[in-house]
Amino acid sequence: MPLPTPFHPRTSALCTSLRWKEWAGYHAVCSYGVHHDPEYYAVRHSAGLLDVSPLHKLRVRGPDAAAFLSYVTARDISRLKLGQVGYGCWCDDDGKLLDDGTVTRWDDQDFRLTSADPCWGWLNRHTQGFDVRIDDVSTELAALALQGPRAREILTAVCGGELAELRFFRAARARCANFDIEVTRTGYTGDLGYELWVAPDHALALWDALMEAGAPHAMLPLGLDALDVTRIEAGFILAGVDYTSARRALIPARKSSPFEVGLGWTVQTERELFLGQAALVAERSKGSAWSLVGLEIDWDELEALYDSFGLPPSLCSMAWRDAVPVYLDDGRQVGQATSGTWSPTLKQNLALASVRTPHAKPGARLKLEVTVEYQRRKVTATIVPTPFFDPPRKRGKAPADNVPATDAPIDTAPATPPTHGDPS
Repeated sequence: MPLPTPFHPRTSALCTSLRWKEWAGYHAVCSYGVHHDPEYYAVRHSAGLLDVSPLHKLRVRGPDAAAFLSYVTARDISRLKLGQVGYGCWCDDDGKLLDDGTVTRWDDQDFRLTSADPCWGWLNRHTQGFDVRIDDVSTELAALALQGPRAREILTAVCGGELAELRFFRAARARCANFDIEVTRTGYTGDLGYELWVAPDHALALWDALMEAGAPHAMLPLGLDALDVTRIEAGFILAGVDYTSARRALIPARKSSPFEVGLGWTVQTERELFLGQAALVAERSKGSAWSLVGLEIDWDELEALYDSFGLPPSLCSMAWRDAVPVYLDDGRQVGQATSGTWSPTLKQNLALASVRTPHAKPGARLKLEVTVEYQRRKVTATIVPTPFFDPPRKRGKAPADNVPATDAPIDTAPATPPTHGDPS
């Protein structure tokens, strides 16, 4: 049975939809209201507050902590500066992806690693020869993601103006009221955002302070349904959806390398020995069999297809995760779209797809399988660059711009195209 997070007394009171799911053994809100639209628009126009406490959190300490993390991950963690956060991945001996996550460097011998899957046991199997200690601190830290163009203003109202200068993928410790928190300028929405880490005893006080500061900005609590839309717009992959961990793959063909899922930029091969290095060096040299691409699905073709059945166009009102085949014009399957959504901000029908590399060139037109009235059909999908949505405010230091005034109403138009289809 799932456990409550330290924020559960607040999230459960606000979740009028009663829609929950299990995330890493904890209760997690799908959407607070009957639909996630208001939460999505809050993130893109103001701010949203998401409970991310279920993330697995490990503390890695010791004289060899940097060397150890550089050995088990595909990124050279020793290059991280104090107070810097690094995004990366870790692989098996064959260079196949196990998981991805972030590493925060607090000092020369103290790091925090976060991941979607538990990895304490796997890490400890590789500690021989390293003077390092690994502690699972998942239950010792509650966490919130404060995301959206007004996130900086809300955070500084609670924790002081010093955090206004916190740079992208940097970390700091701060005082909030009468307790300490850790802040990283990170997130999973592709927008300006922060993640806040606090002792469970102070979790509710932090939630209350942020919600009070966010009220003038129309901030809303954020559920996982809206988060899924934002992460696809940002081009962010999701473990178990856009790739299968090598430890869970039932056959070799289900495994992927970092290069095949768009994480090649995190792989640093010219350095000391690390897990999977030989395989990754070889793949970087010869090229990858698969590539992660963005797809823009042709709306006119989709509308015409529905019209041929006498129906108005209908799309799922939520992001989808059921993989569908992708073809060439001659009918050969060359990949699969793994997740997709209608983007309310971009007004486009988008998807992430794994495509055989020879056919993964930007601008290439493929065919995506869709089902209408229980019949499988195909519509054109064009390969486009990712991220689909990448506002300057995500990385910038300047105050957010192109944002409605705080007293302006938030646009709450449907997140799906204006059709007469069933939104369920």
